[in-house]
Amino acid sequence: MHAAEPGFTLIELLIALAIAGVFAAFAVPSFESVLQRTRRSDVLVAAVQIQSAQERLHSRLARYGSLAEIATPATTPAGHYALQLRGVDQNGYELLATATGAQARDAGCRFMSVRVSGLDLLYASGPSDALANADAVNRRCWNS
Repeated sequence: MHAAEPGFTLIELLIALAIAGVFAAFAVPSFESVLQRTRRSDVLVAAVQIQSAQERLHSRLARYGSLAEIATPATTPAGHYALQLRGVDQNGYELLATATGAQARDAGCRFMSVRVSGLDLLYASGPSDALANADAVNRRCWNS
């Protein structure tokens, strides 16, 4: 009679792989959600930088300017969003951030906007550039 060989049987190995697969099925979507929320803070950083540059320009020229005029790149610092300024005039502007790359899978917050009009700031977000998220979803997008 032979003694049992040390090691794992094929069935034990398959059971271990199945358990690891179940854990991964729950962990990966949760991890991606955390990554998306973290990447949204990239828009906050860009918005603050742009607002600061715009106010400096406005104090000198009594108007707001384009990204080129305020010497700001057309992407957020970490590159997760493309930036564009819309409706730029002496009274205000709108910064539109469009998710790019892996961040584009963040469906509900794919488009984020800050509208500056005088002393008013309006934050909006949405799955399209219509920026039609409900208030609760909009707060979730901006409260990264």
